[in-house]
Amino acid sequence: MATTNASIESVADDVQPAANVRRGRIVAIDALRGAALIAMASYHFAWDLEFFGYVDGGTTGAGLWKLYARAIASSFLFLAGFSLVLGHYPTLRVRSFAIRFAKIAGAALVITIATWLAFPDSFIFFGILHSIAAASLIGLLFLRLPVVVTLLAAVAAFLAPNYLRSAVFDSPALWWVGLSETLPRSNDYVPLLPWLAPFLTGVAMARIAVFRQWLKRPLDGDDRQPRWKVALIFGGRHSLAVYLLHQPLLIGLVYLFSLGFPAAKPDPVSVRRAECVATCRQQDPQGFCTAFCDCTLNKMLEENLFTAWNAGQIDGMTDERIGRIAGQCTADAGAKN
Repeated sequence: MATTNASIESVADDVQPAANVRRGRIVAIDALRGAALIAMASYHFAWDLEFFGYVDGGTTGAGLWKLYARAIASSFLFLAGFSLVLGHYPTLRVRSFAIRFAKIAGAALVITIATWLAFPDSFIFFGILHSIAAASLIGLLFLRLPVVVTLLAAVAAFLAPNYLRSAVFDSPALWWVGLSETLPRSNDYVPLLPWLAPFLTGVAMARIAVFRQWLKRPLDGDDRQPRWKVALIFGGRHSLAVYLLHQPLLIGLVYLFSLGFPAAKPDPVSVRRAECVATCRQQDPQGFCTAFCDCTLNKMLEENLFTAWNAGQIDGMTDERIGRIAGQCTADAGAKN
């Protein structure tokens, strides 16, 4: 036990072995970032197919697809935290950091504006780039703190939404924190909590890697790389540009395909049921959500309210009939589950 404690204290000490590591690109990090970009593109392609009706509504927001999306976001944030240490430990390069931060924050702003114009009801106000930008500022505080402190902060960030949610954070101005009781609608919502956790984990792992001198090796790698690896490395080195360009390209291709081969028109009830379950599952278990959504839609059909509601002629948030049905179905679903 004494040896273990000594090791932890050594890692926590303010050591500076990074001064011996030559600045430059690390091929493995670029390749991992490139692989994460491919995974993200595959998820966005599935989302595009769903948007144009080739895949059932709600598919990419539930089940394994939802876990896949979270794993992708976690990998980007982990690599961003890892890279922060590689670039700015033990000495913060202020100009380099400011330029990189400005690029990420500017790209995040572009995405917010573009999605607000395209999807005003679910635009991206705090997505993956917004989260990386905010986490990068916070990460500066942990660059020279003991690794144990950083890991404890990562655990706290991960657990915070489970214990600290409050109606105080329901204001749109505080949605970015991630502690609101009502989850906002957005096509990409990556709030600071719990998503600061993978970023800080990346910071801690990079500090350990530097201390152990795992990164003291040639940084450029062998020029005779297979083409697939060259492509991954290239994508990883230009990840911001690839991120900004890939989704407009993919959605454009699916749109062009839809002009010649349109998707079959989906059953509106099935679409609404899938959307209802996907939204409900963000806060409640599958059994409750399925029972609640089935009950709500069936009663709306029985009372001839569905068609008008689906067409936007009835506001589900203010109509007393919809509120009565939702309240009754909430009680029924709760009794069954």
